[in-house]
Parts: sequence; C-alpha cells; structure tokens
Amino acid sequence: MTRELMLLRHAKSDWTTDVDDLDRPITDPGKRGVQRLGVWLAQQSLQPDFVISSPAERAWITTEKTIKAMGRGIDEVIRDERVYNADLASLLSVLSDVPDAAERTLLTGHNPGLEDLIDYLDHERTRKRLPTGTLTRLNLPDDWSALGPGCATVEQVVRSKTLPTGFPFPGPDGTERRPRPSYYYTQSAVIPYRFEGDQLQVLVVASSKQRHLVVPKGIQTPGMTAQTSAAKEALEEAGVLGDVGDESLGSYQYTKWGATVTCVVFPMHVTEVIPEADWEERHRGREWLSAADAAERLKQPELRPMVLALAERLAG
Repeated sequence: MTRELMLLRHAKSDWTTDVDDLDRPITDPGKRGVQRLGVWLAQQSLQPDFVISSPAERAWITTEKTIKAMGRGIDEVIRDERVYNADLASLLSVLSDVPDAAERTLLTGHNPGLEDLIDYLDHERTRKRLPTGTLTRLNLPDDWSALGPGCATVEQVVRSKTLPTGFPFPGPDGTERRPRPSYYYTQSAVIPYRFEGDQLQVLVVASSKQRHLVVPKGIQTPGMTAQTSAAKEALEEAGVLGDVGDESLGSYQYTKWGATVTCVVFPMHVTEVIPEADWEERHRGREWLSAADAAERLKQPELRPMVLALAERLAG
C-alpha cells in the first residue's frame, strides 16, 4: 500500500503587526487562499486522515482554515512543536511518529525545512521554491518510519492563489459561488438566562464594535453540533457556561458576506459566570436584564419574540 504525504506551507504572513515570530498572523487574502485549498481538497476527495501543524500562529491558522473549509473539525489535529523552524532531521522524526493506520497525512510547516524535505524525498524533482499557501502531494512507500532519500515521487503541486475565486455553495459540488466558505452561512446563537430568586434574567452583551446589544452568536464550527458551537460562542463572547437546550427557539436570516446567513437560536441556562479578568472578550461588557427589557433593547428584531417565548415557556 502506498501512502500520501501532503506538505503545506503556511499562508502569507502579516508583517504589519509587531509581534514575536511565533505569534505572527496571516493576511486576510492568505486565509481566503488556504480556504479555497481546503475546498479543492474536498472536491478531489483528498481529505487527510491525519493532520500535523506547527504551533506557530501562521501555520496553525492555515491548518484550521484549510480543514474547516473541507467541512471537518480540528479537534484531532496534532500541534507539534518540532515542526516550528524544523530542519530535515526534525521533520523526518515527526513523520516517523505518524500512526501506521494513516494513509494520507497533511503537515503544515515552514521553509526552508519543507523544501529540504521535498528535495530529500524526491531526488528527481528539480528544486523549486515552495511559496506560501502552496501544497505539495508526494507518493510514499508503506512505512512512515522508513522514509529514505529518493523514496518518494512528487505527484502534484497546487498553489492556492491559482484556484478559482469564490466558494461553492451549499457544499463542494454546489454551483452557486459565494465570497466565503459555505459553512460561514450557517450560524447558531444562544439566549443565556438565569433566575435570581424567582426573577428571570437574560444576558446580553455589546456587539464587537460596541454599537448595540446582542446575544452570543457565531458561525457553526465544522465538526460541532449547532448547540455545542453556540455554547462555545457564549463562553468567548459573554464569558458564561451552561446547558444549551435541545430544542431551538427558532431561527432568523440576515445578509452578510454577499448572501443570506441562517442563524438558529437556542436557550441556554447559565450555570457559571466567568470572572471578568478571565473573560476572553470582556471589552464587550455584559448586562443581565429582565426578559421584557432584553426583548426591547436587542438590535435583532427577530430575537424579541424568541426572548418573550422563552420567558413564557419558563414561567409555565
């Protein structure tokens, strides 16, 4: 059985921010490029069954954007410190630890290590640059732990910048083209609530630009249920943990990224409020309101009847 190794150099780095090299982000065009690469891999049925990434921010976000654009979660991605600024020997050591069951492995890393690895594995290849956001596919022998010089063949080199712009909707084989990956257009939200004595309180937060009041909401993360994804948003945006109901309160639609976004809304009984100092997005501010006040002050009009319906349900 032959195996396949896919080597991906991280997307273009953003040098406009003054941060340590390990924390350097990638540009927005770079994000879109590797997302197109992820869609292309899904279209070609080339999804990896094992994924390794350098811990550097630019490599990790490259991996995350690529994998999510395939429609998959990132829980099983291995963040391996050995890949950061790795030389040839270090990369071979990383690959020797790949499980025997893995038939197609994706490794996201950096130059010059990736170029050196390709040249070592395929002696017949004429040395070429490996630009940012570029994927190289290699056919390998059966044993990940016995990769020697000249043992592989470069099958294909794909540059993300050469792939079609726009993203197919509603999935890899869709005919409609949208500005963002298809999963961006499915979102979930929670209406967090608690009781103080016998008084129902609803939690609202300021929007990211602090212009109006909202409830926690975000893109449904591939690999997560709508409820789990919404709970994640609640922790990040509102600094609360709790139990998300199985039954939604409804859904609404709005326009963003050049198309219609659908957001499904769930009730969330808050069981823990994270201290202000530990709250990831504490700049938003948060406020507990009565259901009537929350319904009145929330920006999204479609949320108002859902808040009132939740209050009626809990009163019953």
